[in-house]
Amino acid sequence: MGFVKEFKEFVMRGNVVDLAIGVIIGGAFNKIVSSLIEDVVTPLMLKPLLEAANVTALQDYVWHGAKLGLFISSIITFLLTALVLFMIIKAMNRMKRKQEEAPAAPAEPSSTDKLLMEIRDSLKK
Repeated sequence: MGFVKEFKEFVMRGNVVDLAIGVIIGGAFNKIVSSLIEDVVTPLMLKPLLEAANVTALQDYVWHGAKLGLFISSIITFLLTALVLFMIIKAMNRMKRKQEEAPAAPAEPSSTDKLLMEIRDSLKK
């Protein structure tokens, strides 16, 4: 039973769970970026270039046997993914800075200070 317990502790550690969630979200994010490139960027921005090369889809662009279309698509995917991640991290850092800049609530006086204030107030009376 020691092996099963140790394996369970390993799997349920925060780092493993966080990594699994990151991989799942990354896979979904990859589909979004790929769709953005194939369905939006390529038709809108690259259409004139593809028409000049007599190609209907970027993936179909082949030059001397090299599948340049897939390579170009991969480069665009990488650049857009990096840009989006940069923007997300930049926004997170900005939110962190705002939290750090927020003034902390003043510390409550200790019990000794409260007692001294009570003595002071009673002496004033």
